[in-house]
Amino acid sequence: MITPEAPAPVIVMSGDGLKIATYSWGTDDQPTVVLVHGFASSALLNFHASGWVRDLVRSGYRVIAHDQRGHGASDKPHHPSDYTLELLVADLIAVLDTYMIDETQYVGYSLGSRVGWQAAIDLPDRISRVVLGGIPDGDPLTRFRVDEARRFLADGTAVDDRITNAYVTMAGAIAGNDLEALVSLVEGMRGGAQPDPANPPTQPVLFATGSDDGILEKSIRLADATPQGSFFEIPGRHHFNAPVSRQFKDAALAFLAAT
Repeated sequence: MITPEAPAPVIVMSGDGLKIATYSWGTDDQPTVVLVHGFASSALLNFHASGWVRDLVRSGYRVIAHDQRGHGASDKPHHPSDYTLELLVADLIAVLDTYMIDETQYVGYSLGSRVGWQAAIDLPDRISRVVLGGIPDGDPLTRFRVDEARRFLADGTAVDDRITNAYVTMAGAIAGNDLEALVSLVEGMRGGAQPDPANPPTQPVLFATGSDDGILEKSIRLADATPQGSFFEIPGRHHFNAPVSRQFKDAALAFLAAT
């Protein structure tokens, strides 16, 4: 099957007045899967270009995706207070409400998985099955040096911290990214609500993390703590190339079909 074309974004307004870009494929009489992308990515980059949309549409699903605030074609505010997990979940709810989706399955990656973990807890009657790729417990943003990133943005001072430099370099290489918005997102979400093994979702959840990803053991720990959790180790993949894995997509499709 040829990959469906990427449609022009349809704007949904968030509760605090931001424009959230959304995309849809399929028809409203099909079962729905909502896709939520990772940090410094976008709906089209994370899920359309990588073949997820094609495979889900071929499997008979209606697919809804959106660019999270600070990303893609959505608004990109520069204040850290505009970025909290609660606001990202509220954006998802605004998308579901606008598209009149009462029940859906959910696929997220990295940041999108953190949103999915909390959304599954908050919306047990609307989200029936969940795929969470590349998610650890705890707060992975504590290693990001916001001070170094902001100095780089202000005057080009080199980022010495290895992890911070890797994220800044990766984010800056993607066309359309706004580094100031992304750094504000990191700052705004730091110290907020985090995936807690003591309070997991009750729905069936498939966790998937690359075998070469440093968060592997933490992802397994979350899966073990989830009553209906299962785990798939994505062979030969690290955090940044796991979304394009054929094995990951196949495992997710089999999980979503097992209703």
